[in-house]
This record gives sequence, structure tokens and C-alpha cells, in this order.
Amino acid sequence: MGELKEIREIKENKKQYLDLLLLADEQENMIDRYLERGTMYVLDDDGIKAECVVTDEGGGILEIKNLAVAPDSQRCGYGRRMIRFLADAYSGCFDTLQVGTGDSPLTIPFYESCGFKKSHVVKGFFTEHYDHPIYEGGHQLTDMVYLRMSLTTENNLEK
Repeated sequence: MGELKEIREIKENKKQYLDLLLLADEQENMIDRYLERGTMYVLDDDGIKAECVVTDEGGGILEIKNLAVAPDSQRCGYGRRMIRFLADAYSGCFDTLQVGTGDSPLTIPFYESCGFKKSHVVKGFFTEHYDHPIYEGGHQLTDMVYLRMSLTTENNLEK
């Protein structure tokens, strides 16, 4: 297996990680909208613990389209490590790291604790774009909440 907490880019056969991708985005045809145009990373710590896909949305915005941590590895710092990696890797190339997520009491506080701030909301996103109701923590997701983090130097002091 890989070195401790190695993060590497996946350029081919991204669908081999579909089970992990589906943890963060339950509908495969939604994943298909960004998977090939996105850059995918996996975090290997004696096995794949986390993955993420980012896309260039233009205007200096890099968007996290998918960030998932294997269920038996959650709450171990892998998601936070992946976000730190992205912030470090893309600082100087992009101005803003953005993520869209459901209005969930599980995910919003996580992103806020990583330095993201709420930006805007897309009403009805989940009910309009998904063929089934999406639930997280017993809460049905309807609106997409976008959070943003500046990638300018002041946010990269935490190395």
C-alpha cells in the first residue's frame, strides 16, 4: 500500500472509486456530470481513506464537487487533511475554494470548522436534480448551500 497519508491524483479509471464517490453524491448520473472534467485525488493511509474531485469553475474559483471519507475512517481528520492539501496545492492558482453541500447539520459545521464561510444558497437543488429524496442525519436535503474559502496567503498559515 501507499505511504502514510499519501495523497495522489487519479487520472484514469476514476469509476473504480464509485462506492466512495456515491457516499458524497448518491446519484451516479450527477457524478458523471463532473467526474471526467474534474481532477480527482485519493488519500491513501494503508488503504484508500478519502477521495475528492475538484473542478475549475472559472473566475478564479476551484470547486470541491465530491469529498468523501470511507465510513470506517470518518472523524479521523482525513477530510480535513484533504481540504488542507487542496488549499495548499491550489493557492496561487485560484482565489477561492468553493463547495456546495446540502443544508445538513453534519456537513455545514465541518466545512465551517475548516475555514469555509457561507456564500449563497440554490433553493430546491436536491429536489430538482435528484430522482429520489436525499437524507442526511435524518434531515431531507432540499437546498444546496455554497461555502467559500479564500485561497490567498492568510489562509495558508496553518501548514
